[in-house]
Amino acid sequence: MKRALAIAALLPLTLGLLPAAASATPPSVGGATLTWQLSPTGVAARFRGLSAVSRNVAWVSGSLGTVLRTTDGGRSWRNVSPPDVAGLQFRDIEAFDAHNAVILSIGEGEASRVYRTTDGGASWTETFRNTEPTAFYDCMAFFDRRHGLALSDPVGGKFRVLSTSDGGGSWTVLPDGGMPPALTGEFAFAASGQCLTVAGGRDAWIATGGGAQARVLHSADRGRSWTVSVTPLASSSSAGVFATAFRNRHDGIAVGGDFANPANGVDALAFTRDGGRTWAEPSTAPQGYRSGVTFHPWFPGVAFAVGPTGSDVTLDGGRGWRQFDAGSFDTVDCTRDGSCWASGEQGRVATLRLG
Repeated sequence: MKRALAIAALLPLTLGLLPAAASATPPSVGGATLTWQLSPTGVAARFRGLSAVSRNVAWVSGSLGTVLRTTDGGRSWRNVSPPDVAGLQFRDIEAFDAHNAVILSIGEGEASRVYRTTDGGASWTETFRNTEPTAFYDCMAFFDRRHGLALSDPVGGKFRVLSTSDGGGSWTVLPDGGMPPALTGEFAFAASGQCLTVAGGRDAWIATGGGAQARVLHSADRGRSWTVSVTPLASSSSAGVFATAFRNRHDGIAVGGDFANPANGVDALAFTRDGGRTWAEPSTAPQGYRSGVTFHPWFPGVAFAVGPTGSDVTLDGGRGWRQFDAGSFDTVDCTRDGSCWASGEQGRVATLRLG
């Protein structure tokens, strides 16, 4: 704990002096460096699903039906994958502690499923299997240990939302009367488990792309009704808003870009101060497409964005960004005790280190 507090004291000063551009060597300030420390997992799966619980406990999920869990800060990982699911892609995972977690597999029709464990992954129960041929579930988010939502691409011209009130044990399709029509070609990106995010007990946001505009939808009533706003981010069949993060119901960040052109960071990030009603572009932005974003829990303006060409940090809630790592990650998550984790391709998982 003393080391964590020391890191917390140094973080704002160190981040403020980071160089604007990435380099092969992590930036150093007075001997202190901000870097990702890789945690070998021993597998080659791509982990687009990440749920960090604490500095010791984290879960990752991804391709080849793979789910891993650590309880010692990433020093070792246990394969806790459900049996007979090697053909599934678990693009999102939401964990509540070392024992309870919910995973989402993506795909059309019955490929979209939800599983839940209450014993650390020793056993899993399938709690949802999609039977709508045109539905494609992308991501999920929980307000608390019991209440959560899962998002599908549009069905019948509107995004479809599932709801649970028992920790993922059962799911109900919400009525779509309060959902605005989707744009032609609009969908959500299952790239980081963050195309659906929440803040507080009732607010949720959906990130979209694929249509004529990159949009963010907001609900203030746990998914019953939604409003929609247009962001400055580029949108196409491979571009849009890939992820959002909200510190509270007002302050948020949207990241994305074009995954087909990952080195292009033009129109790939925006921030909001009014809950997503309006969005502004930053003064300095990441130098490439970013698929994951999260706020640090201890510092109001500090957030991290990750993607295949690097990781970036902001100190002012999204107005300005500086790259501190050039490695590839798909998603990022920080915990209440101040630890931050990232995961991605080839079994890459890392924890943030300052020292």
